[in-house]
Amino acid sequence: MAMDGSIVITCACTGAETTKEQNPALPITPDEVARTAEECRAAGAAILHVHVRDEAGKPTQSVARFREAIEAVRRKTDIVVEITTGGAVGDTAEERLRPVKELEPEMASLDCGTVNFGNEYIVNTLPTMREFAAEFRARKVRATLECFDLGHVYASHYLIRENLIEAPFHYGFVMNVPGAVPYDTANLNAFIRALPAGADFTVMGIGRSSLPAQYGAIANGGWIRVGFEDNVFYSKGVLAKSNAELVERAARLSREAGLKIATPGDVRKYLKLKG
Repeated sequence: MAMDGSIVITCACTGAETTKEQNPALPITPDEVARTAEECRAAGAAILHVHVRDEAGKPTQSVARFREAIEAVRRKTDIVVEITTGGAVGDTAEERLRPVKELEPEMASLDCGTVNFGNEYIVNTLPTMREFAAEFRARKVRATLECFDLGHVYASHYLIRENLIEAPFHYGFVMNVPGAVPYDTANLNAFIRALPAGADFTVMGIGRSSLPAQYGAIANGGWIRVGFEDNVFYSKGVLAKSNAELVERAARLSREAGLKIATPGDVRKYLKLKG
């Protein structure tokens, strides 16, 4: 592990698909996201992965809404903010990229291929990936290279070879999305073997794979992501009380494995964020 003896915990607190009907504690408004950020930072999260919703609670790539959420978070905590460019099913590439262009955040996700998303799909062609990567580099935004299938990891190598992405390389393995790669140790190991030298990775287990994925991350020198975007339950049939409750467990498991919980400052230094 490149951050020797430390682990980074990300919280994806809202997502594009999760609803308050699924978990009433889902943060929707910028103020709710900011309070969640403060709670998750206290619980051990160093990065907050942010989707935003409109006044009706629907997913949006509105620059104004992202700005409002980021500013609200900044008033509460020093957590690293990573915004989505995955957006929601049906968003155009232009809509998904606009917040990066106009807000120039510290970090943002960059999807590395087209993927089945349940009965829907999200399109990311190689030219789209190149366009996104070039904008990230021009604005010094650190990419989390999100990979939903094994081919996505290999597709990301094009961006590196073409000098569109600079080291350090950080990946997000999104596993167990319906229609994409399931989480298991064999698949996780295949993803890890496909990484470029020196890369770090966060394991994201969707739904019931969330907790096994955390164990897999710890066992293989990876980082952890939790949160209501990925899973609204604490255990089978038991809703999590908050995003922070999920972060607290991830931090406890990491400490029991002898790992130090990285701070936002640690992440900014290691990933060379513009801060």
